[in-house]
Amino acid sequence: MTDNSLSQAEYDAITDAAAHWCMRLHAEDCTAQERLAFEQWLDAHPLHAFEYEAMQEIWDVAGDLPRPEPVVVPKVAIKPRTPWRTFGMAAAVCALALPLAAYSGWNLGWLPNAYQHFEATNNVRQVTLDDGSKVELNLGSELVYSNYKDHRQVTLKKGEAFFSVSHDSRHPFVVKAAEGKIRVTGTQFNVWMYEDQVKVNLIEGSVLVSSNDDLPGDGLRLGPSMQASYRHGDHIPRISQTYDNDNSLAWLNGKLVLDDLALNDALPLINRYLETPLMVADHSTGAIRIGGIYNIKELNTLVATLPKVLPVYLTRNKAGNPVLNSIPQQPPKS
Repeated sequence: MTDNSLSQAEYDAITDAAAHWCMRLHAEDCTAQERLAFEQWLDAHPLHAFEYEAMQEIWDVAGDLPRPEPVVVPKVAIKPRTPWRTFGMAAAVCALALPLAAYSGWNLGWLPNAYQHFEATNNVRQVTLDDGSKVELNLGSELVYSNYKDHRQVTLKKGEAFFSVSHDSRHPFVVKAAEGKIRVTGTQFNVWMYEDQVKVNLIEGSVLVSSNDDLPGDGLRLGPSMQASYRHGDHIPRISQTYDNDNSLAWLNGKLVLDDLALNDALPLINRYLETPLMVADHSTGAIRIGGIYNIKELNTLVATLPKVLPVYLTRNKAGNPVLNSIPQQPPKS
């Protein structure tokens, strides 16, 4: 978004202000008066919200970067390339809160020299990252790519993605998903995420999977036809073998395949595509099994049809979620 009615100086002032507000709103001593002033600034011009959103994305990406002691570095005039214009200033002022020139942050390994943000809403989307890697995004998926001096990093914010990573042994490729990460140099693999659950399927090459980014080491190694899964609180991922009939990648053809799964296991796969998650009333309902092949674009219609194919009926809880309830079985007549 741009506004041709603004001068370069006015545009730069908005960018500086957005960086300032990004820092203050993340500060522990931010006051209620400051938050009110921020809301007033945000409403003053449509470009304010656009610039602040860009700052917030950069803050999220830089959240795990080191925070060195403040230093004074002479400012250097550089001509940035898109999207460096906004990012260079934001990273220097917002992400590190230091007057670093963009190239200094890159050389020190604190700041990326490329930043990309991708979303897929109603269609599967194929994108090419700045390093040449290919990624297919499933419906309702979002990721951010950043290229650092010593590694390439993707943060999968939600959904599912299939990666074909360009090989570079000196420049590892790291995918962050929930609390864990997947580290590779060049390979093909799939990452599925729903809430705090993550599953990684390796197709080609090898990857290292850890369930908690704060734990030491690079994680457990997967070979082809292996998968790892983890969720919040797992110390190490669970490793298993995949087989020829594995349907984890059916989404690449627009399908969700449920192979005689208990509803407790099937719902995370289904709910990934629903605006309002489907729930089960109790353990006995969750044990009911479901199978079939479904179009991922039509899963919203599945909820209403389940009572026609399973021994269940639908209610809604106080939060408005549809809830599946098992139909009590009639005792046999004597």
